[in-house]
Amino acid sequence: MKLGRLALSAAGAAALCACGPRTDAAPQPSRSNGPQMSFPLACTIGSGCEVQHYVDVDPGPGVRDYHGGRRTYDGHNGVDIRIADMAAQRAGVAVLAAAPGRVARLRDGVPDVSIRSPGAPGVEGKECGDGIVIDHGDGWETQYCHLAQGSLSVKVGDVVSAGQPIARVGLSGQTEFAHLHLSVRHNGAVVDPFRPTQGAAPLWAPQVREELAYKAGAVLNAGFAAGPVTMQAVEDGAVPYADATSPAVVAFVRAIELEAGDEIQLVLKGPDGAVLAQTRTPPLDRDKAQYLQFVGKKRPPDGWPPGTYRAECTIWRAGEAVVRRSFEAQF
Repeated sequence: MKLGRLALSAAGAAALCACGPRTDAAPQPSRSNGPQMSFPLACTIGSGCEVQHYVDVDPGPGVRDYHGGRRTYDGHNGVDIRIADMAAQRAGVAVLAAAPGRVARLRDGVPDVSIRSPGAPGVEGKECGDGIVIDHGDGWETQYCHLAQGSLSVKVGDVVSAGQPIARVGLSGQTEFAHLHLSVRHNGAVVDPFRPTQGAAPLWAPQVREELAYKAGAVLNAGFAAGPVTMQAVEDGAVPYADATSPAVVAFVRAIELEAGDEIQLVLKGPDGAVLAQTRTPPLDRDKAQYLQFVGKKRPPDGWPPGTYRAECTIWRAGEAVVRRSFEAQF
């Protein structure tokens, strides 16, 4: 299933900047190494959130992330960090200031509605949704988009410290999934925090760099359901999970940022290690922002043997295993 890659346009960034004083200066050589940035969400990469999109560093109509991959889309001007599902969004995931500074501009009041929802309000001029811009001095600023309506806990002029909660992840503006879009700018020009200039060190603090190590793709959600799984149920956080009484055990994964030609293999094993079911997709016909795969087995006549059930997901790219994820449950 293809996820429309609609996160933030240049117009959306400009619209939030227009809420207060802004700089439209042409890109200038940096006289500063930039702020040292901490992780901007109260979640853990690989367990609750993942990077969905990076900055597009290709100056032309093509797409290329800082690592030379395709985990971006044309003109994308920030880093999208996606949380697991809407259940996590409703529970609340805090957005944190990435570096110390002063709140320069903000907007609140844009509703949390997926642009794919029937009757969703227009977001022209408000593509960033509810957002905050923090000024870090010497021409540097960070911008936080798609915040939850009514969750902003700062006001213009407030001084914030790195790691301070400033809002919660939402679904406001031009987006169809709950995530934070983080942009970095210097003198008005977009800067990729993973590679601010050729050969330069990332802006991320050393302790954050390992956590944000580049992945060729990722598994955002994984678990064992009691029956067939839909993408909507996964996104809503409403999958009926399996237990010892379930009519079936279905291992599922939602993988993100896959490439044309990738194959997704999923193997379900019982407590004795025997394979209960397995599947491997044909090569994908095109790049996929997200893809749901599942495999399962109906309950045997004498019920599910007690013990640990395990599933193993492997994503194959050009014959190489680029993603491996295993998960288990006790029945």
